[in-house]
Amino acid sequence: MSEMPEIFRVLAFVGGIMALVGLNAAFSVWLERKVAGHIQRRIGPKEVGPFGIIQSLADGIKLMSKQLVVPAKADPILYRLAPALTMITAVMVFVVIPFGPALVAVDLNIGLLLVFAIASVNVLALLMGGWGSNNKYAVISATRAVSQNVAYEVPMLITVVSVVMITGTMNLNTIVGQQQNLLQWYIFPWNGSILLPVAFLIFFVCAMAETNRAPFDLGEAESELVAGFHTEYGGMGFGLFFLGEYGHVFVGCALASILFLGGWQCPLGILPGVHWLLIKTYLLVFVVMWIRWTYPRTTLYGLLNLSWKVLVPFSLAVLVVTAAMLKVF
Repeated sequence: MSEMPEIFRVLAFVGGIMALVGLNAAFSVWLERKVAGHIQRRIGPKEVGPFGIIQSLADGIKLMSKQLVVPAKADPILYRLAPALTMITAVMVFVVIPFGPALVAVDLNIGLLLVFAIASVNVLALLMGGWGSNNKYAVISATRAVSQNVAYEVPMLITVVSVVMITGTMNLNTIVGQQQNLLQWYIFPWNGSILLPVAFLIFFVCAMAETNRAPFDLGEAESELVAGFHTEYGGMGFGLFFLGEYGHVFVGCALASILFLGGWQCPLGILPGVHWLLIKTYLLVFVVMWIRWTYPRTTLYGLLNLSWKVLVPFSLAVLVVTAAMLKVF
């Protein structure tokens, strides 16, 4: 890929990323239905294709065939722009994710910083969707989503700073390169800080909250807010929100794999490659779904208290202990 002209290489990666986002959403929707079904002692989709695996494709075709209707008194610009923006941010984040030693669209020295900068824009899309819909439930949902994202970005960023202090870089490929086997993964306490397992746990909880997944899905609380910020959306407007949500879930789990679980590196140090990143990422995606269909939704005050009273103090403790250990040892 490195011998191709730059423009063709970028176009090839953009096409590959778009295909990956679509396939990831289709597979994740099917997997979530199966996980939910088995947890609830039923078998989930089974009619369309083997094991119901083509059901997501049928649903996608149905959504694309529907007309996008703008509600009366809604802001047409914000209403149409919001689902597109959440999809664009999900695609852009993939640009700096290293799927292999040379399999990355843009290998930036500030790749980690770029991921958080782009991902933070997604909350604006939720706010625009809620505000532009002219629906009181959607507006309440959007304000909840904003407060939730602000609360959980703080401990997540503090935790990531601890990892950056240990690795000395914000280049995601370089961070993966430092974890060549299982014993060198940054989830273990002997690789720079005794609180690294706590850092992984904080990062994973914050990633779930940032993507509005249960038990942190206060923004989409069906029993209180109908469908949250996308109450007024149908067709591919609703579909783009879903594509973006599953894209952000994949990116959150991929980042956890890259920062703490060796990314594309093999646990035994042999045959590294994209397959290892996908295995680790989808195992974490499975855990996210498992938690969603196991634990009930928390309250808004419980959600904010968990962040400001528990996760932020613990993430600061991780930062201080990491700095002290790096200074002493």
